[in-house]
Amino acid sequence: MKLFRKRKSVLTHEEKKQRKKKILLGLFSGMFLGLSFPPFPFPYLSFIAFIPFLFVLDKKETLSSINRFSYFTFFIFNLITLYWVGSWTKGADKFLMLSGTTLLFINPLLYLIVTTLYYFSRKSFNKKIALYLFPLYWVSFEYLYSLTDLRFPWLTLGNALPYFNKFIQIADVIGVYGLSLIIIYINIFIYLAVKDFRERRKVRYTFAAAAFVIFIAVIVYGIIRINSFKLDDKKIKVGLIQPNINPWDKWQVGNLNVQLDLYLDLSKKAAQSGAKLIIWPESALPVYLLSGNNDVQVAKIQNLVSAYNIFLMTGMPDINLFFDKNDVPADAKPTRFGTFYTSYNSILLFSPYSPVVQKYKKIKLVPFGEHVPFVENLPFLGDFIKWEVGISSWNVGNDQTLFEFNNDSGSIIKAAGVVCIESIYPDFVAGFIQQGADLIIVVTNDSWYGYSSGPFQHKEISILRAVENRKTVVRAANGGISCIIDPLGNTISETKLFTRDVLIGEAGIQSGLTFYSQYPLIIPLFVSLISILTIIIFVYKKILTKMKKKS
Repeated sequence: MKLFRKRKSVLTHEEKKQRKKKILLGLFSGMFLGLSFPPFPFPYLSFIAFIPFLFVLDKKETLSSINRFSYFTFFIFNLITLYWVGSWTKGADKFLMLSGTTLLFINPLLYLIVTTLYYFSRKSFNKKIALYLFPLYWVSFEYLYSLTDLRFPWLTLGNALPYFNKFIQIADVIGVYGLSLIIIYINIFIYLAVKDFRERRKVRYTFAAAAFVIFIAVIVYGIIRINSFKLDDKKIKVGLIQPNINPWDKWQVGNLNVQLDLYLDLSKKAAQSGAKLIIWPESALPVYLLSGNNDVQVAKIQNLVSAYNIFLMTGMPDINLFFDKNDVPADAKPTRFGTFYTSYNSILLFSPYSPVVQKYKKIKLVPFGEHVPFVENLPFLGDFIKWEVGISSWNVGNDQTLFEFNNDSGSIIKAAGVVCIESIYPDFVAGFIQQGADLIIVVTNDSWYGYSSGPFQHKEISILRAVENRKTVVRAANGGISCIIDPLGNTISETKLFTRDVLIGEAGIQSGLTFYSQYPLIIPLFVSLISILTIIIFVYKKILTKMKKKS
């Protein structure tokens, strides 16, 4: 047996010292990345966060050693930024805790796509070219992560910058993915400047100047846009209702009317303060309101809308029942009575002028929380993975429909209704703007995650959607943060977390399209093409090498 036992290599004192140094550098990079994201007020750390990581990456030669080190670095990054996903609050769902823990260990693995592509390019070209291509691989990964059924692109690198208002203004041209590119290129040029100085003991300003010019050019653009941008005069007064209802308790049977009365009382205060559009948060009531079983509650809402001549928008579960088998869609689910149904996490708009309720059905669902990935192909997963609370396992909506209503002057306003996590998908939100939306409304419930980084991060991501599309973002959250964000990314007013509140304010209605709104996929598609070409060239050279060896 001893013949087959692998001898452990004994590290010398110097080798142990170098290993500790590399671990420390990876720790620094992971920490700097994590601390650059909200709620930490250090966005500037993102411009140097990769430098320690790149010094170690340059010395690694094998794919396994590159990826082991990379996993460690990005695990630290994910731990600091995504620790909150498991909720860890009193009464939290056990499955949510398990999902959050799993995410912390699985998510860093996905970043190895970037370092694997980097390794391929080192083998296909050389280290220098691979380094310059590294930012493209990173952004192609960020975009790819937004497409799959397991998508959770929360940590798109550009999301680190909402607190740096002058810098993010260029997002109206390049979007959040462009911000990610700029962040990493600045890191690379600073790294090359430092490396050059360490190796030559001479200061060459080429790389430092490149980082400085990029940084200053973006700032100058931001200052020009802030000073030259003109807000339209068109506005609507909104009332954001923040009921602060415990999300773990609201689904209990028997408290529907108590919850509705709370919403109605708060809404009356908003209407009496002049609000023309009142907005309730995501899944405001724990029922399928328009199913036919809640006519009394629907009548109360309609009476409020008519009495005060207001529009009322609310997040709400919605259901469609099918009694004829010939009409049943492919994604419908059976009931125990032999009928079928589809259910959606929806937004409803009640109007004082019509009994017709406008609807939007959520399209981008939270993996595991709202929709089990791959359940259409593997139905048994839907029985195995279930939350202990709420109405989940939603169907996926199909259409990015707009809501239409008018303000006091009678002009028509077209609004994008975005539910919760949908606000983190930049090209998805831009799709509403392409259809003519001149206002972005986000309804959400971040109270599942307690007083953690999650609610703050989610709110700040909406700032990027405002700047990218030059639209006001109005955000109604169950326990906060409810807010109004102007097209320049300034938070005009906001509530505090876990307070019952009514936020009244003017929301500017901004027409037109930015360059980004028109062409949101230019950068993602370009970098994805480069990544695909890298793989093709690597595979081609591998095959060529094997053929030469055989011959």
